[in-house]
Amino acid sequence: FGGSSTIHRYFQHWARAGFFTRAWEAGLHEYAEKKGINFQWQSIDGAMTKAPLGGEATGPNPTDRGKKGTKRHLLVDAAGVPLGLFVSGANVHDVKGLGSTLSSIIIHPREGGEYNLCADAAYTGKGPEQIILAHGYIPHVRGRGEEKKDLEHIIPGYEARRWVVEACHSWINRFRKILTRFEKTLESHMGLLHFAFALICWRKII
Repeated sequence: FGGSSTIHRYFQHWARAGFFTRAWEAGLHEYAEKKGINFQWQSIDGAMTKAPLGGEATGPNPTDRGKKGTKRHLLVDAAGVPLGLFVSGANVHDVKGLGSTLSSIIIHPREGGEYNLCADAAYTGKGPEQIILAHGYIPHVRGRGEEKKDLEHIIPGYEARRWVVEACHSWINRFRKILTRFEKTLESHMGLLHFAFALICWRKII
C-alpha cells in the first residue's frame, strides 16, 4: 500500500476534495434507488466518543470526568440510514446542534410531503420545537420509556421509531478507526465518518 505518511497524505487530499462526502452521497442515491429512503419518519440524537488528543470540535466530556471528547449529532431515516451529521465538542448540548444537524441533510425529500422527526427528552422545550418546525418537520419528542410503554401496552401494532438512530450510532462504533477519535482536524474526522456512512448505505443495500 505504500508508506503510512504517503497514505495519510492522500487521505487528507481526498478529505479536502470532498471525496468521502461524495461517496456517502453516492451510497444514499444507490440506496434510494434500490431500497428507497423513508423520509416520512426520521430520528435524531447525539453520541459522545473519546478524543484523547483533542483538536477541533472537541471539549470536556461531562460523562467521562471531563476528559476530552467529541459528539456526533446524527440524523437518520426510518431504517437508520444516516442522512445528516454535525460534529461538536462533547460538552455541547444536543439542542445546540439541532439546527446544524437538520441543515446538514445530504439528500432532500420532495417538497410538500409530511415529515416526522423523532427525538428523546433532551430536545424538549419550545426552542427545539420551533427549530424542528422551521425545518419542515412535525416534532415527536418522547421521554424515557414512553415508546416502550406504547409498544407494550397502548397501541396494538405500534412501531417504535426513535431507537433507529441509536442503532446507527452502534453501527458506526463497530468501525474501530472511529470508535475513539485520534484525528485532531475536524476535516479528517468528518472524512472517516462520511466513509463509514457510505459503507453503511451499501451494506444496507446488500
